[in-house]
Amino acid sequence: MALGPWQILIVLLLIVLVFGASRVPSIAENLAKGIQSFKKGLKDDDEPKSVADQSKSEKSE
Repeated sequence: MALGPWQILIVLLLIVLVFGASRVPSIAENLAKGIQSFKKGLKDDDEPKSVADQSKSEKSE
């Protein structure tokens, strides 16, 4: 079920009506920052631990 161009237009119009035209750019900016932070967090979790980090975690156990 894909969104058609009319459906996207209606959703955007509703967003502008609810939040006002002046707040939409700040909302989009905050959303983009949140997505970037989320991606950075996922990337940090995927990186293997360095040897120093592994030895510290072994000592604490």
